[in-house]
Amino acid sequence: MRREIFAGSAAVAVLLLTAGCGSGSGGNSAAKQDSVKPVGDSKQLDLYGSGYGSGSGDAPAGGGAKSGPAGQLKAQEVAGVGSAVTDGEGFTLYRFDKDTAKPPKSNCEGDCAQAWPVVLADDAQAGAGVDAAMLGSVTRSDGTKQLTLGGWPVYRYAKDTKAGDALGEGVGGTWHALGPDGKPAAAGKATGSASASGSGMGAGMGSGMGAGMNMGAGTNPPPGGKKVSLSVRQNAQLGGILQNAEGWTLYRFDKDSAWPMKFGCLDACLDTWKPAKPVDKTEVSGIPAELVGSVKRPDGSEQLTIDCWPVYTFTGDKQPGDVNGQGKQGLWFAVTDKGKKAKAAG
Repeated sequence: MRREIFAGSAAVAVLLLTAGCGSGSGGNSAAKQDSVKPVGDSKQLDLYGSGYGSGSGDAPAGGGAKSGPAGQLKAQEVAGVGSAVTDGEGFTLYRFDKDTAKPPKSNCEGDCAQAWPVVLADDAQAGAGVDAAMLGSVTRSDGTKQLTLGGWPVYRYAKDTKAGDALGEGVGGTWHALGPDGKPAAAGKATGSASASGSGMGAGMGSGMGAGMNMGAGTNPPPGGKKVSLSVRQNAQLGGILQNAEGWTLYRFDKDSAWPMKFGCLDACLDTWKPAKPVDKTEVSGIPAELVGSVKRPDGSEQLTIDCWPVYTFTGDKQPGDVNGQGKQGLWFAVTDKGKKAKAAG
C-alpha cells in the first residue's frame, strides 16, 4: 500500500478521518477527548428503510426473502427476538400492526408489498410449535390468497437474506416477528423475562439521576446453534437495542466522538462504564455487519465500535436486560439496531 507523508495538523486530521472506522481490522486508534464536542453520527445508508414501516418507500434490491408458498411452518428461537414462526426454509415471518385480524385484512400494498413480500397460503402446513387451527387465509386486492396466523396476514422481509435473520423486527415501530400465538414474538419474550425476574424494574446507579428499567432480559439462543456475540433485544420503551453475548445492554457516550474517533471516558469513568470487547462480524445478528468495528484505546486495548462510536457496558446494570444506564447524566444512551443512540418513545 503506497504511503504519502503529510505535514502539519491538516495531515493529522486527514489520517484520522481516513482511519477506516468500522473495518474491524483492529488497527484503528483514537485519541483522548479533551474539550472536543462529539461530531455526531457518521453518515450511513439507512439499511432498514424507515419508509417501509408506514407501507411505502423504494423496494430493496438484491436477494433475500421472496413471496411464495409458506411450506412447513415451525416455531423456533430467533436471535434478538425470541420464539418466532419461520417458513419452510427457515425465514422469519412477520405481522404488520396496521393490518387487522378481526376481520383479517392486509394494508400493505404496492411498494410496501415489495419490501414485505406476502406469504401465500398455498401448501402451508403446521409444523413443530405451530397450531394448525391458527392458520387461515385472506384474499388480497389482486385475488391472491395470503396466509394468516391468528387472523393476522403473514409476510417475509426482503432484507432478510438467510434463514434466522430478523432484520424486519421493529421496523417503523409497526413490523414484528410473528409469534406462534399470532402476537409479536418479542412481546412474549419480554413478558416471560419480566415474570422470571420479578417486577423487572430496578433503580439506576451511577452519578446520574433517574430510575432504571428492565424490559426483557437474557441472552437469545441463536438458531441452528450459531454463536451470537452481538444481537438485538426489543425494549418496550426504546425499541431494538444492542446487547452482548451475555445479554448486557451496550451504551455510547456523547463525550466520545465518532469522526474523528476520540475518547471522553477515561480514568475513573472506566470504573463505571466498561469498554465492550470487539466481536467477530460473523457472530452478529440483527444489525448490519458493516456497522461493527473496533478501535484501539489509549492503553492499547481494543474496544467494540458501532457506527464508529465506542460502546460500553454499565456496572449499574445488575442483570442481563437491564437498561439502567439509559440517559445517565444526559450523556449515556443505549445503542439501537441502526447504530444510533436510543431515545424513549414520546
